[in-house]
Amino acid sequence: MAVAAPRPEPGRLSRPLAVAPLGWRRWLPGLQVLLNYQPGWLPKDLAAGLVLTTMLVPVGIAYAEASGVPGIYGLYATVIPLLAYAVFGPSRIMVLGPDSSLAAVILAVVLPHAAGDPNRAVALAGLMAIVSGLVCIVVGLLRLGFITELLSKPIRYGYMNGIALTVLISQLPKLFGISIESAGPLRNLGRIVREVAGGHANWTTFAVGAAALVVILLLKPYRRVPGLLIAVAGATIAVGMLGLGETAGVKVLGPLPQGLPSFTVPWVGLADLGAVLVGGCATALVSFADTSVLSRVYAVKTRTYVDPNQEMVGLGAANLAAGFFQGFPISSSSSRTPVAEVSGARTQVTGIVGAVAVGLLLVFAPNLMQHLPTSALGAVVITAAIGLFEFADLRRIYRIQPWEFWLSIACFVGVAVLGAIPGIGLAIAIAVGEFLWDAWRPHSAVLGRADGLRGYHDIKRYPDARLVPGLVLFRWDAPLFFANAELFQGRVLEAVASAPVPVRRVILAAEPVTDVDVTSADMLTELEQILDDSAIELHFAEMKDPVKDKLKRLEVFHRLKADSFHPTVGAAVDAYLGAHAVDWKP
Repeated sequence: MAVAAPRPEPGRLSRPLAVAPLGWRRWLPGLQVLLNYQPGWLPKDLAAGLVLTTMLVPVGIAYAEASGVPGIYGLYATVIPLLAYAVFGPSRIMVLGPDSSLAAVILAVVLPHAAGDPNRAVALAGLMAIVSGLVCIVVGLLRLGFITELLSKPIRYGYMNGIALTVLISQLPKLFGISIESAGPLRNLGRIVREVAGGHANWTTFAVGAAALVVILLLKPYRRVPGLLIAVAGATIAVGMLGLGETAGVKVLGPLPQGLPSFTVPWVGLADLGAVLVGGCATALVSFADTSVLSRVYAVKTRTYVDPNQEMVGLGAANLAAGFFQGFPISSSSSRTPVAEVSGARTQVTGIVGAVAVGLLLVFAPNLMQHLPTSALGAVVITAAIGLFEFADLRRIYRIQPWEFWLSIACFVGVAVLGAIPGIGLAIAIAVGEFLWDAWRPHSAVLGRADGLRGYHDIKRYPDARLVPGLVLFRWDAPLFFANAELFQGRVLEAVASAPVPVRRVILAAEPVTDVDVTSADMLTELEQILDDSAIELHFAEMKDPVKDKLKRLEVFHRLKADSFHPTVGAAVDAYLGAHAVDWKP
């Protein structure tokens, strides 16, 4: 198992602070690790790399088939990206490669546009990898790694549950040995049921795939047991020895081309370019969301700092390598990375060993897996799809925040009904809508003095709180911007209209207001004029200096009186009491 750094002294962070390396070291963190490689790490990295190889081969082939390209390209998408990430990637034990979470997105582009042509499918998938790589690199260079945080956890759960269902359904035809024309996840399920009910299933194929599925699921809890390898190897040996490919019609992988992938620039017609761009951006979003989460998890485990923006650059470089060397979009692997960790991986040499081992297989033993049944590959992907489902935390979310649970369900239904590409668009739209709704209708409060408590508090929570006569102390718990400016003004005027006595001054407790824009600045000018027409003053308390600077740039500050701004709410109330000779005890 990977050895963690010594625990720090009490009161010190276990993770070092981010210190940007100088020069080339910033952009080639993996090479920096290799240059400082300790000989004592090599035995563990070698052993972990060989163990990892037992997963890389069957998983790479299976995810390639699930993505709509021939299985050999899954190995191409494994070898070169692992080498690229070893140089550009900042995480010491992260494993990248073909991933089940991307399969449905890739298939959604490849299937309708390839028209059954494998070469065209490879070109489409390769170009998607290049687009995805460029997007990830741009995100990393512009330090936009926070973008993944715009998708809330319930929305991510809904999207991934929809992807899991889509991937699972897409593998059922392989499991039953049938062929259908794809028409969307749920409609595909109906067609599969009709085909099976009509007696078109190959039950020998199903028996082989189901047996592999059972073995993988039974051995999955035992992390040190290569259940996937045992299942795939067993199915391959059984089909080869019994000749089930010829006698029972069990579809097999067949001979693989010999040799390593070559540098190729994939290209498609302009008619397909739009779909490739959308698909590439979608795979980029999914892959860097998965990678950023997994990277943080293992950074905590190993007590090392991983620059999230460099992580995006490393992921982008690996995708570019995949695209130019006959691969397809890749991501971090939440199944292979733990295998590397448990096997004792110390650095990315583990990934290099795995890549070299797969390369040797391609050069010297390409026919080793020619009897591998596609139903067993389907079982591998189905197992991965089952692992993508998230139910336990959704139950917790339903209990504590039902409306976010239903947002997750809406996202899930969108993916299941519309497909992966429209589904991710829906997920983004829901996320933006959720953000705007929260910012558009934030909490606000009229404040009063509650006995026994310091400061001023929401009178709805403290009904017995005392109001300052002639003063409305109003707090707005959000930035001010175009979407909520009108609502802010309406709530202030409503508070003034609801005051028990005529109002002389409104004080905005502005500490929660972190920003203003042109629309809200103009609204403040209008509000000040409305209040002034009624002989009511507008003052501010605890406004942050950056917000004041913004008001100056927006030509609002100079329209307000110089004494309208107060450092604290208490100082603002005291100034009001003194200016209007109000006899009131705080």
